Amino acid sequence: MKYMILSYGSQRDYDGMGGSAESTWSPQDFAELHAFMTKFNQDLEASGELVETRGLTAPVHTRRIGNRNGTPFVTDGPFAETEEVLAGYWVVDVASFDRATEIAERLRDCPGPAAAVADAYADVRPIAESADEL
Repeated sequence: MKYMILSYGSQRDYDGMGGSAESTWSPQDFAELHAFMTKFNQDLEASGELVETRGLTAPVHTRRIGNRNGTPFVTDGPFAETEEVLAGYWVVDVASFDRATEIAERLRDCPGPAAAVADAYADVRPIAESADEL
């Protein structure tokens, strides 16, 4: 079965990785993050469990489309209503929800500044292959 592992960040994290002077991210932090993610992805590819992975651009490049109190809206990011944003994802094809969870738990070891790592989390969600699975 396929599962999506969703990773979250903030505009502040993206700014830090981009070299913002106000950042808690050092060049070493970014290098360690890159090395961790490269190995994480290589391990999933080698095991045959990786279907797809992508990192997403910074929230500042986002548009949110929806309705608020019945009125349509389109807004540009980043969004004041929320600190966390989807930063990237992996689609894995594994035997069980437990295996997908084991993979996502490895993200706990992802390096970064203490402030970025302290409250980091990922979601694991099954992917519906048909409308009957929704």
